[in-house]
Amino acid sequence: MDEAMTRPPTTAAASLARWCARLCALTVALATAPAAAQTLPDPTRPPPEAASAAQGETPAAPVPDGPQLQSVLTGEHGREVAVIDGKTVRVGEKIDGALLVRVGKNEAVLQRGATRVVLHLFPPDEADGKQPGAIQRQR
Repeated sequence: MDEAMTRPPTTAAASLARWCARLCALTVALATAPAAAQTLPDPTRPPPEAASAAQGETPAAPVPDGPQLQSVLTGEHGREVAVIDGKTVRVGEKIDGALLVRVGKNEAVLQRGATRVVLHLFPPDEADGKQPGAIQRQR
């Protein structure tokens, strides 16, 4: 009975064949993993309800086509800086041919010749009726 229970001695070729079979199985398992991952949903995609709701609603307010004021910085020592279209501009410097003449708490004033453009950080108050990016002519 001891003879039936004992394993035959393994040869190097048999051991190598088993190792190759295991390696092939592992390679196939790893090769199919990316295919399974491709079926996952995109976590950054908006839900379907958002697309259907956007189609039935009124369009958003149009974006002004002129320069966009993104930030204003005012310092204690008279340093006034505006960030317009991603560029930092100090009072007295030019951006796209327009001179920055004033920086306020929520606005910046650009002047090109006799034309002044007031850029606002926030939408205007309905009470004053001023529009962001409104062109004002000097008289």
